[in-house]
Amino acid sequence: MSQMQTEAQNRTQRAQAIITTAESLIAATKDTSVRQLIIEQDLEALPTIALLPGQELRSKGARSTLTFLPDSDGLQVSANNCVVDIDLRASSDKRALFNSCEVTDIGRIELRNISTVGRVQILAADKVRAGHIEINGLDIISADTLSEVQRPHEYGVEVLQGAFTLWNLQPDPEVILSANLIGLSAGRLGAPVLGSGIFVGGAGEKGGRVNIQHLETEAVYIDGKIAPGTPDQISGGVFTVYGAYADVVVNHGPVVTYGTNDMALDNWGVVDRWIAKQKILTLGASGIGFVNFGKLGELRVEAPIETYGQGARGFNVYAGTVEVAQFDRILTHGDGAVRVQISQPIGELRVARGIETLGGSGESLVKGKLKYLSAVSLSIMPGASARSVVIEGGLKTNGKDIAPLEQHGSIDTLKISGGFVAVGDNS
Repeated sequence: MSQMQTEAQNRTQRAQAIITTAESLIAATKDTSVRQLIIEQDLEALPTIALLPGQELRSKGARSTLTFLPDSDGLQVSANNCVVDIDLRASSDKRALFNSCEVTDIGRIELRNISTVGRVQILAADKVRAGHIEINGLDIISADTLSEVQRPHEYGVEVLQGAFTLWNLQPDPEVILSANLIGLSAGRLGAPVLGSGIFVGGAGEKGGRVNIQHLETEAVYIDGKIAPGTPDQISGGVFTVYGAYADVVVNHGPVVTYGTNDMALDNWGVVDRWIAKQKILTLGASGIGFVNFGKLGELRVEAPIETYGQGARGFNVYAGTVEVAQFDRILTHGDGAVRVQISQPIGELRVARGIETLGGSGESLVKGKLKYLSAVSLSIMPGASARSVVIEGGLKTNGKDIAPLEQHGSIDTLKISGGFVAVGDNS
């Protein structure tokens, strides 16, 4: 072997570290000559591990699992890091993966084919003022965000952070993070994450922002564990908070919420297109299938929205606007559970297979206050308007004293096929 070949091999060996012990992993993360950390076997009882800028962490062959000490955060990324084919296991209420806020630019943070027990949190805070996040495959098996006291606040409520949280907290509007987020999932059927599920946002309508090319989710299951009767807290399955600007949001899997004030899909930001391909289901009081406070171009829900629980509504526009909203079918079961309620001017509303409510009157959370509502199928509130409303399959109510349609605002074109059906007494 020539001297040149020997030197090249030595450089490669220095650039790569084969990790078989906790000690070798810790040593590699402190060695600036090591660029790739190759995990050869599962490692347990790890302290918090911090990658140097530019380092890549991946499994060799079969996926490896890194298990962290109880009550310790897990893997910290810094700048221009890549994490591939790794399972991270921390306590559910700790961060399995998070970023350092001691760098001004996180560069490109790339996560591929990762699963976690514990939260994933990426923030632009302290020194961080720029960066791009690229994710393709992130499965958060379990997580608990209830102890996080820092929460966005608007419209009379505060929002619980998510099992996955991408949040630009910088008040300077010149600070922008970009992201492409594909294949995110959270929780399991019957075993939801605690808090919100997928949470992306900025520092407010005038602060730092997050620009998202694609936000695509698989199955999401959440329970905010909010006490019944609490008027000023909410959580969301998939939540684009203020300061989030998204080209496309796609829910490929179902979104299911279990608790009080749990929104399945919630938009406070600016989204061009939002497509939900699987069923949207809320099981707690004052849950909502889709609620909009921001600006939404096109919303297309291709599977049914169904809600249970008192005051659990189907689709609400309380602020902002929606240009086009298309639904398959909307069904509510609880008292006070208005199926569709519009409080702002919108463009087109279309429903393919009808709107039906099964409940009567009761309390429901509206903008941080509990209000007494009737389970009307379609409610156009004072000051609201729509260019076009087309409902195929009719409007149907089943509760006592409940009318199918409540119209105070204006509708330019209203077409309802399938009729108005009010089954309840005195309706």
